Amino acid sequence: MDSMLLRSFPNINNASSLATTGSYLPNASWHNRKIQKEYNFLRFRWPSLNHHYKSIEGGCTCKKCNIKFVVKATSEKSFESEPQAFDPKSILDSVKNSLDAFYRFSRPHTVIGTALSIISVSLLAVEKISDISPLFFTGVLEAVVAALFMNIYIVGLNQLSDVEIDKINKPYLPLASGEYSFETGVTIVASFSILSFWLGWVVGSWPLFWALFVSFVLGTAYSINVPLLRWKRFAVLAAMCILAVRAVIVQLAFFLHIQTHVYKRPPVFSRSLIFATAFMSFFSVVIALFKDIPDIEGDKVFGIQSFSVRLGILDLCYPS
Repeated sequence: MDSMLLRSFPNINNASSLATTGSYLPNASWHNRKIQKEYNFLRFRWPSLNHHYKSIEGGCTCKKCNIKFVVKATSEKSFESEPQAFDPKSILDSVKNSLDAFYRFSRPHTVIGTALSIISVSLLAVEKISDISPLFFTGVLEAVVAALFMNIYIVGLNQLSDVEIDKINKPYLPLASGEYSFETGVTIVASFSILSFWLGWVVGSWPLFWALFVSFVLGTAYSINVPLLRWKRFAVLAAMCILAVRAVIVQLAFFLHIQTHVYKRPPVFSRSLIFATAFMSFFSVVIALFKDIPDIEGDKVFGIQSFSVRLGILDLCYPS
């Protein structure tokens, strides 16, 4: 190809011979400039000519010229990309997306429910106005933060165990949508469980620590897919887990945390506490019956025998 191109431009051959023999022509400079322009055009079209031709007038070789062009192109590219790497708007958008993904991963409705339950049952231990003190607020804050850490562990473990189901029922969750990898989910779940137990141990309240431990055990048994566990597959066992945590553990353990650890009083169960426990027991049964109605489709596909599936709610929601 290169030889054909050189034959098509005979001036290049003539110029090469002139440079070799040292012959002189009056219009040699004009011819050399013309030939150089023709070669520059061909050099960009057919780079292989670089091996056959160098400039006649003793200027830089074509290889060196190519180096100059490469350096210039590289420099321009780096200067153009540098502002994008430090774009404040893109960094802000990335932070917003990360917070939004974690917000959905933590299942905010469960977080709000847990916080309100702990605050309300803590108020049952208040006997007089002077009990509303910084000591009380500190004790409530310790209980809420430790419980929320454990809550994130429980809902996160449930999502790790239900990735395929959530792709049908809740495709907006970070694990189901692919925003979080499985390894990221495991890291978050393990970190929050450790933080929860660490905080409970540092506080030094045995009612708080046992509330966290029992919630950990029941939450793990409810979700994790190992033999004899994954109790969410069975309607009665699933309801018992919800009843034990929401109606018993939250009510009794966090009341005792304020009563015995914060106020240093003997463990006395008031009538208001008994009423609250009975009411939450009824409410927990309602939760167990109706919480899985939006998840019927995926639960039925993967064999989760929730109350909604067993009672045939699917036929009511999706009539044929």
